[in-house]
Amino acid sequence: MLEIPQKTMKYFPYSSVRPFQDEFIQAVYEAVSEGRSILIEGSNGLGKTVSALSACLPIAKENNLRIIYLAKTHRQHDRVIEELRAISKKQPVSGVSIRGRSEMCLHPFVLRHTKDVRAIMETCRLLKARHECPYYTKIEEEHELCIEVLEELIKEPLKASEVLKICKSQGFCPYELTKLMLEEVDVIALSYLYVFDPAIRNAFFKRLETPLERFILIVDEAHNLPETAIEIASDELSLFTIRMGEKEAKEHGYEDLAIFCRKLREIIERMAESVKDEAQIPPKFFLDLLETKADVWAPLTFFEELLSIGEIIRHDLLSKGKYPRSYIHRIGDFLLKWFETREEKAYAHVISKYVTKAGKTSARLEIVALDPARITEPVFSDVYASVVMSGTLEPLEAYMQVTAMPESTVLKAVSSPFPPEHVLALVCKGVTTAMKKRTKEMYHKLAKRIAETARYTPANVGVFTASFDVLEGILSAGLEKMLEKPLFHEKQGMKSKENEQLIRRFKSYAKRGGAVLLGVQGGRSSEGVDYPGDEMNSVVIVGVPYAEPTPRVKAQISYYESRFPGKGREYGYILPALKKASQAAGRPIRTLEDRGAIIFLDYRFATTYCQRFLPRWIRRNMKTLPDRNGSIAKELILFFGYPENYDN
Repeated sequence: MLEIPQKTMKYFPYSSVRPFQDEFIQAVYEAVSEGRSILIEGSNGLGKTVSALSACLPIAKENNLRIIYLAKTHRQHDRVIEELRAISKKQPVSGVSIRGRSEMCLHPFVLRHTKDVRAIMETCRLLKARHECPYYTKIEEEHELCIEVLEELIKEPLKASEVLKICKSQGFCPYELTKLMLEEVDVIALSYLYVFDPAIRNAFFKRLETPLERFILIVDEAHNLPETAIEIASDELSLFTIRMGEKEAKEHGYEDLAIFCRKLREIIERMAESVKDEAQIPPKFFLDLLETKADVWAPLTFFEELLSIGEIIRHDLLSKGKYPRSYIHRIGDFLLKWFETREEKAYAHVISKYVTKAGKTSARLEIVALDPARITEPVFSDVYASVVMSGTLEPLEAYMQVTAMPESTVLKAVSSPFPPEHVLALVCKGVTTAMKKRTKEMYHKLAKRIAETARYTPANVGVFTASFDVLEGILSAGLEKMLEKPLFHEKQGMKSKENEQLIRRFKSYAKRGGAVLLGVQGGRSSEGVDYPGDEMNSVVIVGVPYAEPTPRVKAQISYYESRFPGKGREYGYILPALKKASQAAGRPIRTLEDRGAIIFLDYRFATTYCQRFLPRWIRRNMKTLPDRNGSIAKELILFFGYPENYDN
């Protein structure tokens, strides 16, 4: 007999629950049935996806609501559809996953220019308005056929790739047809940006007659949300964009604007001369420079004029069959935002230097958002209820405050289903990546501890460092020569496809002697990638990934201190670092059958202060080891047994 609420049983597709899964379902069902949001931590292996769906579906059906399921990756979206298909064998349920506009588009003109999301959105809008998209026009012209296709699409839960295939065969726009499906389906799975980016949200929901308050929102991997919200609300303007704006102005006959762009570029270049890496600048100081050096006496009027001219240029380019990107519009958009945020304490205005792809040093202006709640609060306050879940959310009160979830939100941390004997958590004394102690001797010692772990771990080992500087330091200390297994390591600036190939090659060694993966905490390899079974039996966490105390980090701490007195450093500096470490530490333990060792190479992880920010399933039986060669080997032999090639 399943120990879950009676109404959820109809939507739970399996004959038995995993340990503590019933607790998760019960908590979500009770909160959402009362119209309350819930912030819930549950480790991997719990079955959070199907639990959240089976808890929310009966409430949605009873109250004529729909469910939006937000996740970071396409794989996670597909997983939602797979669970819905399992549920649909018991109860009728429909659903669809959506990908980005560029991935759901059939128009060859758009497909040739898939780099800029907002530009693609604007191109799509212009093509539709000018009746130059046959796939969109066909929806309007062949209404009856469109309805027939739509009825077929909503018969069962469908992945975005499947919708794309069906629409391609019929000549309909997959993106627009999916939007029509939203009016009919029970569940839609998509990325954070569709709901949390105001511009994308407004465009996406414009055609829907259903307001946000008629949706139950499920946010998966929610530890990513605060950082995503910050990215959404931030903006930047590079010297490259300004140079291209100058060129664009000349080509379209706007000589005065070309002169302005040149003066703007010179202002930023002069400011950058006295900056080493990054500096915070008073927004009014920059606006004053625009007035005195570039003759911008009425900034608001002028910036809005840039937007208008940019719009004219876009239309002109499209009429000539060219991609409608306007750098003038981009400059106007950024400068208007700078003006609008000039007195906002929730933003830091920064000038920073960076290295271009060509290896040259350049500069950019940045508007750095400091308050994720500006993005999250409007959504959380509008939806019927939210289920915000992840394996690394504690302390829950901090997360709730930072994202401004409703005061009535239920806070819940579900026990881990992992048997304690399946997890070995060790902290090594005598090693650290603390800035003042990063010596050649320390890097050599860290490399030795990593090699010892790899030697006494069967198959694959993951190593995730606090930063790329630490990664390079360990490599320079001769790690590769110390290892008996092949080494694969991330490189700064590595493209997504290159990283995927690296991971594939590393995983391929799981059944042929094992390998070592070296990456960074908070990177592509340490978050969002699973390594079940022998794909990663041990993970080494090298250092606490505290951010460099740059002007923007200091501004973040200062802002949180003003909002949450006494909590600024914890919320703006400590928690983001420990979240990254926790995510990386959980890589080897993905299923209930997995056994994994987690080795923390930094004595700071042994402190009570750091440990209280780690997940309970890690800290419940953490063991501190002495600063001695062989101490890791001894523990790993007891946990895994002697390695096959062990030789006394």
